[in-house]
Amino acid sequence: MYSFKNDYSEGAHERILEAMMDTNRIQTVGYGMDEYCASAREKIKSRIACEEADVHFFVGGTQCNTTVIASILRPYQAVIAAHTGHINVHETGAIESTGHKVVAMYSEDGKLTPELVKKAVLEHSSEHMVVPKLVYISDSTEIGTLYTLQELKDLYACCKELGLYLFMDGARLGSALCAKGNDIRIEDLPNYTDVFYIGGTKNGALFGEALVITREELKEDFRFYIKQRGALLAKGRLLGIQFEELFKDDLFFELAEHANEMSLKLRDAVIEAGYTFLAESYTNQQFVILPDAVIKKLEDNFLFEEQHRVDETHTCIRLCTSWATTLESVEAFREALVNA
Repeated sequence: MYSFKNDYSEGAHERILEAMMDTNRIQTVGYGMDEYCASAREKIKSRIACEEADVHFFVGGTQCNTTVIASILRPYQAVIAAHTGHINVHETGAIESTGHKVVAMYSEDGKLTPELVKKAVLEHSSEHMVVPKLVYISDSTEIGTLYTLQELKDLYACCKELGLYLFMDGARLGSALCAKGNDIRIEDLPNYTDVFYIGGTKNGALFGEALVITREELKEDFRFYIKQRGALLAKGRLLGIQFEELFKDDLFFELAEHANEMSLKLRDAVIEAGYTFLAESYTNQQFVILPDAVIKKLEDNFLFEEQHRVDETHTCIRLCTSWATTLESVEAFREALVNA
């Protein structure tokens, strides 16, 4: 039984485990104030070409999202997201539990546009309604689509025009940056977002996300928000060591490229078998529409997520690859699909 259910089924890349073992007995101060976190911060700031950025480490994405959003918004303010956005459908009301509403805008491709943002703002023009102040996007999106650099520029310009902040969820940022056809570089993100994060959990780390804040007024007292939200890890070194290793060279990007390569082979297998997709994705997620009878046969040997029913006889499933996905497993799936 092989799992294509998610991109964190495995532990961590061997280099990360070795680095953690090599430093295991060394004593450090806590809460991310150690030398490993300091080194990781410098490596990230150098890689994104933004020395003035603040970098903070979190254990996971929901922790990161709730802390960022709660720190930015006043009690009567809200965050705009695509209806498929992670904060809207995959975080068990975490944002709402902080007292803030998610204004979900329907988007067929999972992306927000200036038009959708303006529509959300216009629809909340009364003092009896919440006030949108933050725009939340993911790259790649929850259905595997990508923002182009021009789309990101236009969205950021719209946010500046309307007095909104732009926050990018980068849980799968590595996959997005390494995807076929992508034209956004990691160095572009400080220029066209106010805050973003670099996902490690879904790209070879045991756990961890590196949050980058570039907007000056969002930096003040941010560590207080982290602590209050229960996200300030006492053994913060465990996060720093992992990101130091990921950004010591191009390991972060190498792992994402491998996941994408395996995903595209799955994509080719789906096309070969004559089936279609929910959306065009060149990332490590493929959303495939299959007959229920075929899905039942595949379930004998593979794990995957069923997304939603398409019609009476077809369902959309998600196939997700990781830094550790083997070519043998992809070939086995291809054979099973063709013969189903």
